[in-house]
Amino acid sequence: MPLETATWHYLVAAIVLAFIGVVAHVVRAVFNVYPDRLSDRPLMDLMVSDDYSWSDRLFGTEYDDFGYYRLDSLKNLRLSCLFSVAGGLAVMLFAPGASIVIAQLIDQSLAALVDLWAYRLETYEWW
Repeated sequence: MPLETATWHYLVAAIVLAFIGVVAHVVRAVFNVYPDRLSDRPLMDLMVSDDYSWSDRLFGTEYDDFGYYRLDSLKNLRLSCLFSVAGGLAVMLFAPGASIVIAQLIDQSLAALVDLWAYRLETYEWW
């Protein structure tokens, strides 16, 4: 029986992708050694900086006074999660076979969690 992708697979994938967006936001803010913004001129930063791009300028990514990506910015967090969820769902919708593979991963992960929970219940020493 071939597996079909249900609506709840997309919901679970969106939740996981949002979590990946949160992790990407934290990693970009915490592990950034050099500042993204080196000057007050955005066009100069586009040419010089490796991490500052057109999408940062277009969507208004926030930086602190020293030019580093702001960890405490809800706008940056929202943008990171939005890009992650939109990109992942676009892949699921438009790449042939990707939604089936992700649905299989979700189903296998849930089955493994249920098996782990049942194993823990069986091996627990009550007294």
